[in-house]
Amino acid sequence: MGQALPEVRTARPPAVALEEITKTFGSVSALREVSLTVGEGEFVCFLGPSGCGKTTLLRIVAGLERQDAGVVRMAGRDVSRLPPSRRNYGIVFQSYALFPNLTVARNIAYGLAARRRSRAAIDARVDELLALVDLPRHKQRYPAQLSGGEQQRVALARALAPSPALLLLDEPLSALDARVRLALRQEMKALQRRLGITTIMVTHDQEEALTMADRIVVMNHGRVEQIGAPARIYSEPSSLFVARFVGSMNLLSGVAEARPGWARVGAQTLRHRPTPATKPDDAVTLGIRPEEVRVGAGARESDNRLTARVTSVQFQGAFTRLGLQPTGDGGPALECDLAATALADLDVREGAELAVALPPEALRVFVTPRNGA
Repeated sequence: MGQALPEVRTARPPAVALEEITKTFGSVSALREVSLTVGEGEFVCFLGPSGCGKTTLLRIVAGLERQDAGVVRMAGRDVSRLPPSRRNYGIVFQSYALFPNLTVARNIAYGLAARRRSRAAIDARVDELLALVDLPRHKQRYPAQLSGGEQQRVALARALAPSPALLLLDEPLSALDARVRLALRQEMKALQRRLGITTIMVTHDQEEALTMADRIVVMNHGRVEQIGAPARIYSEPSSLFVARFVGSMNLLSGVAEARPGWARVGAQTLRHRPTPATKPDDAVTLGIRPEEVRVGAGARESDNRLTARVTSVQFQGAFTRLGLQPTGDGGPALECDLAATALADLDVREGAELAVALPPEALRVFVTPRNGA
């Protein structure tokens, strides 16, 4: 007997692959050669300010908008020219888009009826989804009788009803108040993990993206600025735009010194993370998160020490944000976030002076373009 041939395993194609997607509206470039992949079962957020192209990109994935150039693939299949009905996805919009004259059950069943499922199969699927989104008691109600959060859960159940391979979410939580938004954010993420469905969500809310996504695609002016896990995007922004847009960041303009790893900011010379990208006299911007700024006794043991006057004390619940103005020519104003326990150990009041340190390992470096852009 001959030996059995080894099993050959081929890598599964990504759930979604976008290749050099370009789209213009008149003289406006909405998307410029955007390429990215979304893995099977992954939750990816398109994050960026209004007008950055994120919604246009989602609509191109959905087939609701046609790209001018580039290829859209789903599970390895080129769907670039296929209509939405042949792309096997469910979509949830910001506005819920429920039929006001249909009950909750009939709204959820709408797509199943169009696929000519049997009545028994439809009823069973509707009941399953109502249980999934915790709305079985609202089965015979109409959308107007539901809260905003309940309506959005119905919209989600309707999108999931045909068991699509892909779920698209277009700003699904932005119309809800803060408390409902927080609760539904947690529910949707838990549901996505439970079902294992590949999901793409568009949002301009950085907190939403950071808490829900497996990976974030940060977009600006029709281009991808950075793609990465939330922790990576937050801790290692690849550009000044990402540093400014995701979270709070103190940004200090300076000039690179001849000594590698040093920059001059005002009258201060600061040590920062080593970077091969700078040359002596390059214009640079140093960035540090407010929670990374050290104050009080801990600052006296650190490099990059300075003295600052407290200009504001803003209580923000879980932390207090201090406005700090370095004394002398120590550079621009800073913000520092302190937990309640740390705040209690300091004599913090407006006008007080504090020892402050900017730890070198926390100072990120961005080379400032010559034109100042």
